[in-house]
Amino acid sequence: MSPAAAAAVPCDERIRSYEDFARVHQFLLSAAGIPLSLHRRLYRKLADEVFDGGEKFSVEPCEGGRQRRLVLASETPLGSESDVFLVDHAWSFRLADALKQLREVPGLAERMAALMCGDLDRGTEVEESDEQDTEKTGSLEHVLQVLEKEKTRIQESGSDFAAWLELEELGIDDDMLVALNLSANFPNLVALNLWGNKLQDPEKVLQEIGKCGRLKALWLNENPILNQGADKGVFDALPELEIYNSHFTSKAEEWALGFCGDMVGEENPCLSVESISLENVAALDLSDRSIHKLPEVFSSSKLSSLSNLNIRGNPLDQVSGDDLLKLVSGFTHLQELEVDIPGPLGNNAISILESLPNLTLLNGVSASNIVETGKHVVDSALKPRVPEWSPEESLAERVIGAMWLYLMTYRLADAEKLDETPIWYVMDELASAMRHSDGANFRIAPFLFMPEGKLASGISYTILWPICDVRTGEECTRDFLFGIGEDKQRSARLTAWFHTPENYFIQEFIKYQEQLESTSICPSTKETPSTKSVRPSDGRALRVLTDLSQVEEFLTRPEFVLTTDPQDADIIWLGAQVDSELKSSLGLTDQQYTNQFPYEACLVMKHHLADTIHKAWGSPEWLQPTYNLETHLSQLIGDYCVRKRDGMDNLWIMKPWNMARTIDTTVSGDLSAIIRLIETGPKICQKYIEYPALFQGRKFDLRYIVLVRSICPLDIFLTDVFWVRLANNQYTLEKTSFFEYETHFTVMNYTGKMNHMNTPEFVKEFEKEHQVMWLEIHENIRNMIRRVFESASVVHPEMQNEFCRAIYGVDVMLDNKFKPKILEVTYCPDCTRACQYDTRALVGSQGPIRGSDFFNTVFGCLFLDDLTNVSPL
Repeated sequence: MSPAAAAAVPCDERIRSYEDFARVHQFLLSAAGIPLSLHRRLYRKLADEVFDGGEKFSVEPCEGGRQRRLVLASETPLGSESDVFLVDHAWSFRLADALKQLREVPGLAERMAALMCGDLDRGTEVEESDEQDTEKTGSLEHVLQVLEKEKTRIQESGSDFAAWLELEELGIDDDMLVALNLSANFPNLVALNLWGNKLQDPEKVLQEIGKCGRLKALWLNENPILNQGADKGVFDALPELEIYNSHFTSKAEEWALGFCGDMVGEENPCLSVESISLENVAALDLSDRSIHKLPEVFSSSKLSSLSNLNIRGNPLDQVSGDDLLKLVSGFTHLQELEVDIPGPLGNNAISILESLPNLTLLNGVSASNIVETGKHVVDSALKPRVPEWSPEESLAERVIGAMWLYLMTYRLADAEKLDETPIWYVMDELASAMRHSDGANFRIAPFLFMPEGKLASGISYTILWPICDVRTGEECTRDFLFGIGEDKQRSARLTAWFHTPENYFIQEFIKYQEQLESTSICPSTKETPSTKSVRPSDGRALRVLTDLSQVEEFLTRPEFVLTTDPQDADIIWLGAQVDSELKSSLGLTDQQYTNQFPYEACLVMKHHLADTIHKAWGSPEWLQPTYNLETHLSQLIGDYCVRKRDGMDNLWIMKPWNMARTIDTTVSGDLSAIIRLIETGPKICQKYIEYPALFQGRKFDLRYIVLVRSICPLDIFLTDVFWVRLANNQYTLEKTSFFEYETHFTVMNYTGKMNHMNTPEFVKEFEKEHQVMWLEIHENIRNMIRRVFESASVVHPEMQNEFCRAIYGVDVMLDNKFKPKILEVTYCPDCTRACQYDTRALVGSQGPIRGSDFFNTVFGCLFLDDLTNVSPL
């Protein structure tokens, strides 16, 4: 759900009537989309704190107890927009506080674990029950009873009747299998299910099974023997085998197709293929059969009535896509098809429908709907994600892993300020049981009730109401992505709650990688810059207008003088954005120097920075894999899936496009979390540097100051001093540490305790700790920073303006091989430490540098061509 903002209307009196309520909450009611007809009813329930959902609804377990669903339990159906219900918030928090609250608030972890179906304490009774069942079934006597029942059935059907034995999870071991003498007791045995037993000796098992030479199907799944490479022996011993461990063998023909078409089964084993009437098969489910090539008997002439076909989960790699499409198109009665997309029939749903125009349903979705919405990936039967955990995890840790399937979010605001960090919350047990549906019958919205008419008195609820008629016993659902269409990556975002087709996203990732690898437009030669001193020829001082206290205090060179008159200033040096509106209000002209380049967003906004570098250099090693979550979510999911498949590290950091000080920045390896974090504002997702270079066990990054005199040609300088920023805690990749700001983040100016370390001292200790030469590292950093600004120069030459001079903060991190990585570029960087601390240059003059001279150095380089304590890049 999109974040909700709450705006309070000034009011001195408590809300005493519906009219007061409607006036104060007018904006909120409209933003929430609550029907006007329900406003008065909502007011009464809010005023009287009426929570009557329990009288209408009930919660039922599903997905094997790993999920719950909400159903309408009242005897009276519920009409569309006929009622409204209050939903309490069981848990509200800022993300950084989540783990701490779960650990410290009594009962919170227990309640959340139960609500999210992550309470393993209930598993004890089930385990004990399973043990008792094993004791009961794992005996020869019980197995013989099962066999005797099958014998009786065969005798009643005739001596030539085929046998089908279901011996699943009966505790059968090698010796018991030998004692059963199946080949003698069931000479016409065609199917044998031994799934989940204790068979482990290949020699004994193959000897017994090999005697059953007429077997068409055999299941040995979840037996220890499978770990000992028995497959070849099985195929050699059973030449007529068509299905093995649920998969088609190379011998699969009529019998296997009959089994998948429900013509063959336990009640109709079919020893002879002549008795299998494939022409009567209307629905054929071939999903997950590991089919590489369809049987020859799979044809429109044999399956003349086929109208429903499922071929999901099969490689089908021994037949071309065109041949397979031609084969499927021959089934003239085929109306419903399920297939992987992308997959053997093509890369998108629309192209498949163009080739198979008779289809009415593709992957459970109406063909007309697919064409209308332009969907490329469609699926109406996505498998839901359910909470997963390991036994050693605490309840708090389990909740952290499961909560992204349940969380909602909003952000508070008043007339003056938007809250920088969003609030996440979990609805109560009733509303949290609501599952997703594209055709939902309910809608919800967060709502802030302000009984005193002021934001400070606000009480947060979620409002629930039916949007269509609901029958008794019907499941109550909501659209998890209400109002979000394919233009906002709806199909990809559903991956937060469902197992969506990985193949599609992997293909999108591969295409994206190929595109990046083919890109590189930066020139290999440097143009000679021509910027010079801009001091007036009459020698007068340059007048500077600024709103920065540090410039006012520390710009002391006689060549510059401060002024408060905008129109009199030669140089406009502001922290505020100098846009056309500000220029007009202050009477500024285009001939006054400003400290902002046009279009500098291509560097200082994180998504634009990545895009600029990608266009210039493709995918350089100094930029971590970076995705704009607003436009490249599918490619990110594909990258995530490939890394997971290949066993690679999969930790990512989500950063808002344009926020500083790590506000709303999160580290996570949870794909659901990564996707859900889109809801709190536009972000990039960047591969986390899991193994950075450390200083005495702590993470650090480096702040460099770049001075820019020209973009085209590029004329840039690096101050001879940089600053190190250290995390406070020892670095670790423990999952619970990702909530510890002082472990994974280094900016302590605004949060935590800042431990300043002088640069020369840091370099000396770092070289000693890691046995490296810092000047070699520094040269690599210089080259990287040069390439970052070359990217802007080539991709966005419109940045050039001869009346612009600016400084930028460039943040750099080293990986554990001491290779530099670009983190971000900052406009008008915080120069507090630069002005506050004296230090010594490690390059250039290598002499002492006074902090109080910082802005003298900056202005001297930018406007007077004085290169003291700076180095050209």
